[in-house]
Amino acid sequence: MAEKAGSEDDFQDALSEPVSPIHKVTTKSTEQDKLIDEIIEKNTNLRLEDDNDDEKEKATGAPGGNDGADDDNQKEALQPDGELSMEELLLREKDMSTEQLAANKEQADKLKLEGNELFKNDEPARAVEIYTEALNICPSSNSKERAVLFGNRAAAKMKLEANKSAIDDCTKAIDLYPEYVRALLRRAKLYEQDDRPDEALADYKRVNEIDPGQREAREAQARLPAVINARNEKLKADMLNGLKGLGDMILKPFGLSTANFQMQQDPNSGSYSINFNQNNS
Repeated sequence: MAEKAGSEDDFQDALSEPVSPIHKVTTKSTEQDKLIDEIIEKNTNLRLEDDNDDEKEKATGAPGGNDGADDDNQKEALQPDGELSMEELLLREKDMSTEQLAANKEQADKLKLEGNELFKNDEPARAVEIYTEALNICPSSNSKERAVLFGNRAAAKMKLEANKSAIDDCTKAIDLYPEYVRALLRRAKLYEQDDRPDEALADYKRVNEIDPGQREAREAQARLPAVINARNEKLKADMLNGLKGLGDMILKPFGLSTANFQMQQDPNSGSYSINFNQNNS
């Protein structure tokens, strides 16, 4: 079923249009590598900041006076970006009232808008932190809102060239919201950059099923099959060359080589027959 126009905008995705195609980078300066590594390391060690403000404590349902015991448990449940696992989030929500959950949802929406502004102002690292903070309080039942947070965080990571992590976030977003076109497009582009055209083509096909008007998806479906075929032919040639080398090594003690064996393909069945020629050596 085609997605309703503007439905993603209702959830305030970070971008007003799908992110532009990313170009494959073959080399980067040492300083840029170092900067990106520092950013990723920082994001990996993100933790929820303590906030003693009574209003925020009431909204999040965080207990006080635990002498750090809950902090230790929380660290164990954190994901690479400092994000709470779904199990920990559900555990936290277990004793929350409807009002507390609504307050958390409202706070998550505010954080999302803050993250969007940071993204637009070219502060992707800080945007990642804010989207993560929002994910740690956005109720588990709000699947679409959580999907957009993951999708927005993926867009910010793409700016940081943290592409593997961005793919993971796109996948989380799509799992929560299967018709999330922007997340599918982002993941497809990341797959292309990662030399995974089969997966990219599958995502573009899914986009076309949801929204046949997506020109980018249509063009990719026309372009990628040739890329995949060329890749497969190269893999096949490499494999045959490897087998040829192995065969020559095995046959050498007998005064033979793979040149003594000729393969002929039957044009009707596609099967191969092997003929031996003593004179080819």
